[in-house]
Amino acid sequence: MDSTPRAYRLKAGNAARKVSTDAGTSPYLRAGVVEPAFKVPDRPSKLDPFAEKLSGWLRVEAGRSRKQRRTVKQLHADLTVLGYDGSYGRVAAFVRGWMADHQREGMISGRGTFVPLVFAPGEAFQFDWSEDWAVLGGERTKLQVAHTKLSHSRAYIVRAYLMQTHEMLFDALTQAFRVLGGVPRRGIFDNMKTAVDRIGSGKARQVNARFAAMASHYLFEPEFCNPASGWEKGQVEKNVQDARRRLWQKQPSFPDLAALNAWLEEGCIAQWGQIPHGVLPGSIADVHTEEIASLMAMGRPFDGFVEHTKRVSPTCLIHFERNRYSVPASLANRPVSLRVYPERIVIAAEGQVLCEHKRIIDRSHDLPGRTIYDWRHYLAVIQRKPGALRNGAPFTEMPDGFRHLQGHLLKHPGGDREMVEILALVLQHDEQAVLCAVELALEAGVPTKTHILNLLHRLIDGKDDKIARIDAPQALELRREPKADVERYDALRMKDVRHAS
Repeated sequence: MDSTPRAYRLKAGNAARKVSTDAGTSPYLRAGVVEPAFKVPDRPSKLDPFAEKLSGWLRVEAGRSRKQRRTVKQLHADLTVLGYDGSYGRVAAFVRGWMADHQREGMISGRGTFVPLVFAPGEAFQFDWSEDWAVLGGERTKLQVAHTKLSHSRAYIVRAYLMQTHEMLFDALTQAFRVLGGVPRRGIFDNMKTAVDRIGSGKARQVNARFAAMASHYLFEPEFCNPASGWEKGQVEKNVQDARRRLWQKQPSFPDLAALNAWLEEGCIAQWGQIPHGVLPGSIADVHTEEIASLMAMGRPFDGFVEHTKRVSPTCLIHFERNRYSVPASLANRPVSLRVYPERIVIAAEGQVLCEHKRIIDRSHDLPGRTIYDWRHYLAVIQRKPGALRNGAPFTEMPDGFRHLQGHLLKHPGGDREMVEILALVLQHDEQAVLCAVELALEAGVPTKTHILNLLHRLIDGKDDKIARIDAPQALELRREPKADVERYDALRMKDVRHAS
């Protein structure tokens, strides 16, 4: 029997249990940390000798545009040339880590921090382009969408085009100022090619001549953001994202571009009253109503065309955007001025507008270009060469009345010359009057030049082509109907009858 006192035995037992408990406790629990971290051992990598070189390359690539940067695969290939024999995955992991650190530094040092901006009423507007899709005429079409937004009231207007060219930009701003109720004193743009010809150091810009003319016409001062600094016009940048959700997400369908733009204009104005301003009390429409008084009056719209010098071909055609348009024959083989608008083209020479055509925009390069004729432009040619009327391509687009008359006249000798003389009447008289005379002659069954001239003169003089019934007086009534007696004429043939001389 153990003679050790009970108190000593209990103390020794407690000490033994404490030692055994401490020996079985996890070192993380003894350390007292909440989230233990696994200590990664320092293992050498084949990429270590090339880490500084790769970091330098990544700093250079970060300063380039997205399309000009080298990919990770290209960087791995370049390191292999220098002697690196490691894996592609190690290079990719290094690039991901470097990019994360670089982005974190940028957010802390300046590019990720911003200063809230405030604009006075009528002070500025912001403009930007975006690409969206809609169904036009049953075909899914990619559109270039112009966004214009007032910086104070945040009222905006969206308008769609098929291209981002000068004439489209001028029309977009003209329509925006019309809808917004005036012109702010300053416009904020990015460095788009339709506005800036060359970017200088700092804020120096070589502004396009036509864009400068448009800005001088509306009296606003253009201001351009720093390259790759979209946050300097952050309101319109956000408007691009909001418009995709509010307008383009369901991919609207319309018969043509004009119907789509009318729907966009109505939709934007309706949304002004539904969207709260966010900073000022009331909706965007409420703040915009107060801002209109601070906007400059729009005045006469800017004649926003782009001018080109073209030479007319011997077939009286000019070429533009893979298409051909006819001009009057008097300008064949001569230079003319082509003025391009968003929806039409105008041909001018010697300071006078000669003709215009509806503009054809077809971005499909699989199909050949189209030829747009105006048969009136070739009347001077067929007057010298009437035989060209029979198979002339421009004359297939004449009104139905002229073509039906041509079918009648070309069946007879000299009919081509007579048809040319009838068509030439549109040079001196209203075309609808000439066409009406031709249709009346066809209805009467007398498709001749003489009858058509007679009908045309009656139409021009305001006389009715139908002769009114004559109301004769009673004294002139025929009471006894004469009888046909041919024997009287036989009596004249007798020899003994003397004729009056």
